[in-house]
This record gives sequence, C-alpha cells and structure tokens, in this order.
Amino acid sequence: MAIASLAVVLLLITAGCTQPAGTTTTPATGAAAAPVKELVIGYQPSTHQMAFVTAMEKGWWAEDLAPLGVKKVSDKVFPSGPSEMAAMQAGDLDVAYVGSAPFLTALGTGLDAKIVAGVNTQGSDLVVANSIDYTGPESLKGKTIGTFAVGSIQDTILRDWLKKNNVDPDKDVTIAPMSPGDAVTAILASKIDAVFLPAPSPSVVVNQGKGKIVVHSGEMYPNHTCCVLVVSGELIREHPEIVKQIIATNDKAVAWNQANLDEAAVIYANKTSAKLEDVKSSLAEWDGNWASDPNLIVDPVLDYAKIQYDLGYIKKQLTKDEIFDLSFYQTS
Repeated sequence: MAIASLAVVLLLITAGCTQPAGTTTTPATGAAAAPVKELVIGYQPSTHQMAFVTAMEKGWWAEDLAPLGVKKVSDKVFPSGPSEMAAMQAGDLDVAYVGSAPFLTALGTGLDAKIVAGVNTQGSDLVVANSIDYTGPESLKGKTIGTFAVGSIQDTILRDWLKKNNVDPDKDVTIAPMSPGDAVTAILASKIDAVFLPAPSPSVVVNQGKGKIVVHSGEMYPNHTCCVLVVSGELIREHPEIVKQIIATNDKAVAWNQANLDEAAVIYANKTSAKLEDVKSSLAEWDGNWASDPNLIVDPVLDYAKIQYDLGYIKKQLTKDEIFDLSFYQTS
C-alpha cells in the first residue's frame, strides 16, 4: 500500500516537472492552464507608448516571451482608447497600452482585465489655430475642439478642466470626437478651432505653422496619469509568469528609450510613418514622462474613476482592487 502511494506521488512529481513551457496550474481548479502560443498586444500611434514600439521593433517581445511558450507576438494599432477597449472586450487583445480613462469605461461595462503597470504621465496639449486669441479657458467659448472619443483620457481631462474653469463642455463649446489624424487634418484645414491631443500630434500642427500650443495637460491636471499597461484577467489568473515578463520587457524598453532617445525616435517614426522631425519636436516639447510603477498612479486613476462616474460614463464607483493588480510590479 505504501509502495503504491509512493509510486503515485513520484508520478505526480514527474508530471509536474515535465509540463511544457508556458503551462501553469490554475489556482482555482488546480488544473494545468492551456499554454499561450500567441499574444496580441494593442497600442496607439503616440509617443506615450514608445516603449511598446521599441520592444516590438527590436524583437524583444518575441525573444523574451519565447522561453515561456509564446511562439508569436503580434500587434494591433488603434486610433484611440475606446476602440481599443472595444476590441479587448471582444477578446481580440490579450494586452493593451491604453489610456486609463477608456479602460475604466470598459471595466465599468464588464471588461475582465486590470492595470498591472503604468506607461506614462501627462503628455497631451491643447493647440489652438493661429487665428484664435487665446487668453484662457473662457476664450474657448463658441469654439470647436477636436479630441479623442467620449470616454478617452483626453475627453475626460478636457471636460473636467473646462468645468473647473466655468466653461460648460456641453453648452459653451463643441467637443468633436475624432481620431488624431482626422483632428490634425481638420485644424490644418481651418475646419475646427483647436485640438487637444497626445504627442506627437500637437507638434505636427505646430510644425505645419497652423497652430500654437497654449496649455499642457499637466497644467490642466498636474501629474495626471495617461496611458497604462492593461492585461486580461485570464492571463493574470492562468499565466502570471507571462505577465511578469511583459512588465519586465516594458521596463527594459523604457530604460533603453531614455538612454537612446534619438534612436528611439527613429524607430518610432519608422513604425508609425510619422515624420522624424515631428517626433523629435514632440519629445522636446511635451510635458510627459514614461512611468512604469503602478503604485504611483493609484490616486490619479481613482480620481478619473470618480470623474467618469460624475460625467455619467460609468454607473458605479470602481475600487482600487477592481482596477489594479499591483502584485506583479512589486515582484517583477
């Protein structure tokens, strides 16, 4: 009887030692989770998310995740956060570089995912056409401002800033939801009066001689969070080792970008077809910062959740535990 029991134990140990790479045990059931063979990462063409671009173009995502059983890493580009979060809710993305505000909107409507790391703070600008005599927020009354879709980080910050400066975002101005490309085209063609967009789009307008940066987003909301690193709940629960490596690869790319800014700008321009001049101008002009530690952004993100609740974008106040999984960064 004892010999038979010992044989069973040895068999289980042997089976555990020979699990294929990328296979883990699901804590809830104790069963082996299916290996992740392909990982799909969503991103937007903004210098806010240069860490993703650098890691992708240098092959670091594939190289770093291969030992964990991931055979392919692919990416999908989106014009703004709301459409990216719609794709994640549809199951098309495993990981997303995205603004914290659209993530909160999606989370409030059932998205199974959490923030595991920060990506950047601040880094968006209000640009007005040269014909506009900007003297402060009230001088925007009667004007049309192009920005990202409802629920985006830019839409959230802009509306909150206007309200705090006695400008009704629904009555005193027209906020036109647009992709960054459409918004830039519109102000260059004098079809709108201003844009509020993330870098590098403001520099595109300025370099074309069609506008001027009048307010940095950090002036609207000091030290505000912008983009974050979001991972699906399934990946967090079943493959924590992959999540740890995703964070480590992101951190590696951030450090490399900071040490090699000119080369990073070239990589970004080549990946996104942006003009190198605009990318370099953007990095010189923006007030942003690439910040990975999610512990530093808890309060601003919770503040966004309150703002979105007050704006009616989400139906309940989201909690810290619903939004974040901070354990990976602490142990990565």
